[in-house]
Amino acid sequence: MNGSAEATRTRPLQISPGDLEAAHLDELIMEIEQRSLYYYQEKNKSLRARYTYGTIFLIINLCAWFIRDYAQKALALLPYVSSCGPEGSRCFHTLGVLRVSLGCFIFYFVMFLSTWNTMKLHEAQNSWHSDNWIFKFFLLVIVMVASFFIPQLYIQIYGEIARVGAGIFLGLQLVSVIEFITWWNNYWMPQNQSKQSCSFGLVMSIVFYIGSVCGIAVMYYFYGASTACGLNIFFISWTVILLIVMMVISLHSKVKNRGLLSSGIMASYIVFLCWSAIRSEPSHTKCNAHTQNSHTDWTTILSFLIAIGAIVMATFSTGIDSESFRFRKDEAKEEDDIPYSYGFFHLVFSLGAMYFAMLFISWNLSHSTEKWSIDVGWTSTWVKIVNEWFAAAIYLWKLIAPIVRQHRVHEQPQPTAAEVHR
Repeated sequence: MNGSAEATRTRPLQISPGDLEAAHLDELIMEIEQRSLYYYQEKNKSLRARYTYGTIFLIINLCAWFIRDYAQKALALLPYVSSCGPEGSRCFHTLGVLRVSLGCFIFYFVMFLSTWNTMKLHEAQNSWHSDNWIFKFFLLVIVMVASFFIPQLYIQIYGEIARVGAGIFLGLQLVSVIEFITWWNNYWMPQNQSKQSCSFGLVMSIVFYIGSVCGIAVMYYFYGASTACGLNIFFISWTVILLIVMMVISLHSKVKNRGLLSSGIMASYIVFLCWSAIRSEPSHTKCNAHTQNSHTDWTTILSFLIAIGAIVMATFSTGIDSESFRFRKDEAKEEDDIPYSYGFFHLVFSLGAMYFAMLFISWNLSHSTEKWSIDVGWTSTWVKIVNEWFAAAIYLWKLIAPIVRQHRVHEQPQPTAAEVHR
């Protein structure tokens, strides 16, 4: 009995090569599954982080509004800060908005510098972007408080720089909107147009063009009814010319797969920009049918809140649309790639901080705006009008650029037979 047990203990364990391969394969499959689960969780965490950053941006917008309109009565400690000047005059109204904007800009720019080269989910920058919220909260509080200790001269210099940054933000936003319109057109009216998709595209084109025409008629009625409103009539009439030019070019036979849908959406967009520009005219303008009231009513409050929401949504949608600004859009995504560009996301939010500052102060660094108003004044009007014209120019260039490139290729001299032989 003991002899048999001893023989069993000394007998070598017999493992076939097939068993080793099966065990190794099981371990490999388990490792792959665990890695895929890790990447899935990291991607979801990163996608949720976008909304946290957007919420932070919204709260900072509301703080800027509070500092501009009500903080001088509510906050009594700020006058004791030397950089705020007598009675805190340099920390409220226009300068107060710029200080809040500067703090917001610094926070998102620090996030940009620390995440701009992030490529993979397992990198440390990915964890910094999606986690460490307590530390980032303290960082935000520190930069926001520190912005109120900066001398007035540097705040005014930042205001001048913010004008440029806000203009860059508007340019990025236009490219993002036009890329979305192009994608929508290609989705509903692809090259192999089915009858159903073509019918839907035609119906939507008609809806957008009818909306654009109605918008033009309403603007003529409310803002250009008198010959004294020459500037408004010019704005609206030039918008009509842009609509016609876009429609004609989009129907040209050499323009590939553009059609009426994209031009119809773009027409509605530039009509909205024209209307928004005219609405930004000062309240004392006789041709502004909807003048800003001196008292605050529910429509004024609702319009103000919608405007703040539009700022946040424009910043958020542009920030997550890094694909529109890539030179090579056919690169294959790998499993461990980040779902969106963190650096571009934070860069757009830092520029958005400059943009909301300009809207709150109506692009004017020397005068305070009225309470519950946003983006009102002649500077705001001209910024929006130029933005409208720039948007139409970018869209028209996207339509004719392939034709121009093709024409240049055909014009290049072809090599002779002797040159080819050499």
